[in-house]
Amino acid sequence: MNTRTTLSKPSVYRNRLSARNRVARVLWGLVWTFLYRPSPTPFFWWRRLLLRCFGAKVGHKANPYPRCRIWAPWNLTMGAHSCLANDVDCYSVDRVTLGDFATISQQAMLCTATHDYKDPNFQLVTRPIAIGARAWVGARALIGPGVTVGEGAVVGAMSAVFKDVEPWSVVAGNPARFLKQRQVADLDQTSLVEGVSIQ
Repeated sequence: MNTRTTLSKPSVYRNRLSARNRVARVLWGLVWTFLYRPSPTPFFWWRRLLLRCFGAKVGHKANPYPRCRIWAPWNLTMGAHSCLANDVDCYSVDRVTLGDFATISQQAMLCTATHDYKDPNFQLVTRPIAIGARAWVGARALIGPGVTVGEGAVVGAMSAVFKDVEPWSVVAGNPARFLKQRQVADLDQTSLVEGVSIQ
């Protein structure tokens, strides 16, 4: 069966992001290049300040590393003690939320945007990503648009996740599949930071 479709005229892609958005990203790119990226690794306080200046909600002692790329800080929320490691690609066209103590390892990608392949113009489609408290996304893993990784869940290195991950589960593979429940020895739930406001 021939599924090819003939278009009557060439399609045109139109960027639906505002001019204000584009200007803000240019300014953020300059700040990232000259102030954020060169900062010494221990200067988390400085990078938290820069992110907050661009609208990010960053919790107490969050750890954004100097080589993590954040597309739009105003769409980012980092909970207390959460981590974006070096070379993480936080493609925050839509909201990205990290819970308290959530960890995103090196070279992982949080991708909130794709394109509608059914549309001849491949129009932009965005959906938010949420990473639960104490969850861990392994190195080089991909978290797709609209995915929620539940509290305490673990995503194995180099996995590709396109469906929600249940809390306290371990998934891996491409596409990611359930492996087992996560067993945590002597986890004191009261050790979670309580009453910490996201600033």
